[in-house]
Amino acid sequence: ASEGKDGTSAAENIPPRVPQGKLGERSSVFYSAGQFFFEYLVVVSLKKMPDGHYEPKITYQFPKRENLLKGQKEEEERLLQAIPLFCFPDGNNWAPITEFTSETFSFVLTNVDGSRKIGYCRRLLPSGRGVRLPEVFCIISCLGCFGLFSKILDEVEKRRQISMAVIYPFMQGLRESPFPAPGKTVTIKSFIPESGTELIELTRPVDAHLEHVEFQALLQRLSPHLILHIFASAVLERRLIFLAEELSVLSQCIHAVAALLYPFTWAHTYIPVVPECLLDTVCCPTPFMVGIQMRHLERILEQPMEEALIVDLCEGKIIRAVGDEEEILPGKLQNEMLMSLNRHNNNNNVHSSEQVNTLVSDAFVQFFVRLVGHYSSHIKRGRSGSGSFQERAFCKAVASKSCRRFVKKFVKTNMFSLFIEEAEKSRIPQEGNG
Repeated sequence: ASEGKDGTSAAENIPPRVPQGKLGERSSVFYSAGQFFFEYLVVVSLKKMPDGHYEPKITYQFPKRENLLKGQKEEEERLLQAIPLFCFPDGNNWAPITEFTSETFSFVLTNVDGSRKIGYCRRLLPSGRGVRLPEVFCIISCLGCFGLFSKILDEVEKRRQISMAVIYPFMQGLRESPFPAPGKTVTIKSFIPESGTELIELTRPVDAHLEHVEFQALLQRLSPHLILHIFASAVLERRLIFLAEELSVLSQCIHAVAALLYPFTWAHTYIPVVPECLLDTVCCPTPFMVGIQMRHLERILEQPMEEALIVDLCEGKIIRAVGDEEEILPGKLQNEMLMSLNRHNNNNNVHSSEQVNTLVSDAFVQFFVRLVGHYSSHIKRGRSGSGSFQERAFCKAVASKSCRRFVKKFVKTNMFSLFIEEAEKSRIPQEGNG
């Protein structure tokens, strides 16, 4: 991956520090209405090298950027170097094919300043006869909104089957439209030869923190019991490796696991699909959450690795665990969450994916509210209005022994520290809603 100035890889995800409101209603940097929908649309194609291998290269970029300042130019070059790797993370062992089911996945890149960009990808086989190579359409945006970008990629794919030339006016129209506010719709006019002018409606979900998430993807592959083991490992910022062959499964499931931590943010390495050349990321002694294609399982198991939780999303089982996952979360709360997850599972076919998202998210937010929702009453404010968090008194205030044991570990995590740091800085005295 491209190296940042401070040596962090572009794939490492150190989320931006976000101003915190009440627990459970964080404002997020990703979402301000009126922003551009996207920064770039790039096409990544496989080019044959002299040794017979194929290598992913950017063959088209829209818009072309002129007159960039030196710093911006360096950042753009780093971005454009990293993109092909993540569009074809499965390496360069391709051969021309006649059939291929298109797939959608996403990746996240982090800039040196900690801001994130998301790449939304559609890998498809261009229409034609005979054998050909898949190509990837990748939209780079600062906005986290998977469902909405999947719809945009559907339109791109539909146009690709006619001709590349039909894609550009559509993307230009999109670029000129402001990103809608939550719950609002933007209508884009689009002309397609033979079928005339179409109106495409793009609606943004009401709930910002669920815009990038499909919890159903997790519930379809893992039992509620295993989801709680994964959540427990993530809450204590351990190393998590997810395995599946399909890129779409990996990226959906990892985004969903990260979203279970809301209103906290995973603050460590986070790579939904690890490109083949970065597989040694799993030797990292620091916490990470990564997705790896199943074909690399042997290689991963041979790596000298610190303790990690390895989850097989195809079989819905855990391949390697630390062993204490069952004991991390307080028993009573764990059982309540299990009950609410089972309830959604039983109604799987009744609920829409938005309803499942809300139900699952609420169960996990409630978990945090009940354990640490009293944080704001333990921030001592000086005359200037900035506060200092009283950690001992905060932990002592938790009545149940098993809950206190968990909270004492949780306050030591990076995600809790970042959350409290923002709360201390915020001048408004906050109400705990727990």
